[in-house]
Amino acid sequence: MKVEIQPDVRDIAARLGADVPYALKALAGQLADDPDMGRPSELPGILTVAVDGDMFDDCPDLSVGYIREPDRIEIRFLKAVGPSAISTDAPDRDRDRDREQGGDPSGDLVSAATAVREVADAWGRITGWLKDNAPASYAALRAGASAAEIAAVESDLGIRIPAELHCLWLLTSGDEGGNGWGCLPGNRALMTLDAVMATYRLKTDAQAEADLSNTGRPQEERITVWEASRIPVIALGPADSTSGLYLDTESGYLGRWSRYNEGPGEVRDTLVTYLEETADILEAPALAPGDRPGLIDGALVWLSSINPAQKERWQSWNG
Repeated sequence: MKVEIQPDVRDIAARLGADVPYALKALAGQLADDPDMGRPSELPGILTVAVDGDMFDDCPDLSVGYIREPDRIEIRFLKAVGPSAISTDAPDRDRDRDREQGGDPSGDLVSAATAVREVADAWGRITGWLKDNAPASYAALRAGASAAEIAAVESDLGIRIPAELHCLWLLTSGDEGGNGWGCLPGNRALMTLDAVMATYRLKTDAQAEADLSNTGRPQEERITVWEASRIPVIALGPADSTSGLYLDTESGYLGRWSRYNEGPGEVRDTLVTYLEETADILEAPALAPGDRPGLIDGALVWLSSINPAQKERWQSWNG
């Protein structure tokens, strides 16, 4: 069994203690022989295994999270447990470098695992509401993708899928649209994995054309319509892929994309905060300052997306 250790996990290991990389390597050897030695965690699709730090000279007790596939194991998360949880002598410049290179905005070494838990919790709140109140929208959600399917997206895009998006795709691989409406504010829809790859190719092709026109131009005059670090995740609607939101893997924030290469606009949500705010609005719409949820024939329909002909059928949801 092939065992892979993600680069960011190796970086964390190097900071936690001189013998932590060796302990991680020893664990990888054990997992190769016994892939099922871990136990299911609260994170969807993640198995965890503990490492006794007393077996090594400079190593705290560790909690390691991994994904098991038929022919490979991928170690995704690593954190220290106990009083020596995180080394405090890492230089400030290392933490600054992590932020600059696309680490989680909080700069916390274990924030990826936290983000995964938060995504799972927020999405559970959203789907719980849909199941109880909008069965048509709940039925339109696709089943979760397999780890192999997500790995195929990574291969196609050529970039690593962030932990929080990986978690979301394990829970659902897209939204077909309840009676034609997506379940997110503005009736936006989570894109299917095929749509994600197709849109990414479309946008990178557009940037390639822009690069040709950029030849010979000063840096400040060059046109940028797409960055390779952007992953399109949300579309304007289930049947409308002219625009939507992307997740920037370097900054961790969402931004706007458009087929017509319009300006990106200002979106300062992370995927976690976007889903949490959606769940908050569904559970307490009276407190929502923006879009409001309602129902038409068992489907969630947000106020901003209905037309006058539908308004009489729309029932506002007041909690």
